[in-house]
Amino acid sequence: MITTILAAAGPAAADANPYGLQAALREGGLISQTVFGILVLMSVVSFYILFSKLFEQQKIIGQGKRVRQAFWSSNSLREGSAKLEKNSAYKQIVDDGLAAQEQHSKLTDPVEAHDWLHGSLARSEAAINSKLGGGLAFLATVGSVSPFIGLFGTVIGIYRALVKIGASGQASIDKVAGPVGEALIMTALGLVVAVPAVLSYNWLQRRNKSIAEDLSAFSNDVLGFLASNGAVRPSIATAAKPVSAKPATTTTTAGQTGGVPRAN
Repeated sequence: MITTILAAAGPAAADANPYGLQAALREGGLISQTVFGILVLMSVVSFYILFSKLFEQQKIIGQGKRVRQAFWSSNSLREGSAKLEKNSAYKQIVDDGLAAQEQHSKLTDPVEAHDWLHGSLARSEAAINSKLGGGLAFLATVGSVSPFIGLFGTVIGIYRALVKIGASGQASIDKVAGPVGEALIMTALGLVVAVPAVLSYNWLQRRNKSIAEDLSAFSNDVLGFLASNGAVRPSIATAAKPVSAKPATTTTTAGQTGGVPRAN
């Protein structure tokens, strides 16, 4: 959006329209130019966070699909962990669970194994969710602050316009509309930056919540596997294969010539 506005306000457009963006920045002075620079920077960083988080989320979603397909078919958690990607979020949960199981035997203070494992897996989940939420606070800040930054530029622009109008002594509509309209451009820019940031924040938060639910379910499955020494695992991995029907055999009634066939 910002680049489109800048492209529309090129040199040719500036000559044809003396009330465009470039004219507003030129007449607004250092304050307007600083406000514009801050808004552009906020927009660039917001879109960078959006695309980087989308890539990160999509990677974890893909890891979750591979876990459901192959992980629980392994004979042990270590064997399943070896099948996962090196920096996989699911591998981190498995490795932390295995490490907690080894650490429990070294504790001098008696602690229930279930509580110890549950706490370790919960910390692992929290670390992953915290990493996924990184940068979203900036999007929320941009969405709430950028309209006010644009409004500040508008207020300063209108003040400068009124000072010039008062100095010239002419308050006709052609003298007022141009400078005031140029000042209002800053408010529009603030909204252009804020709306994508708010939409991105809400969308990424919803996707993070879905990922967190999948991680929590996987962590619970790992806890059940560890607490039962492998006896408990997700039903999707232990579903019995359908048994093929055996062909029926026939026998005849003993002692009878031409007896009636009997199915076994």
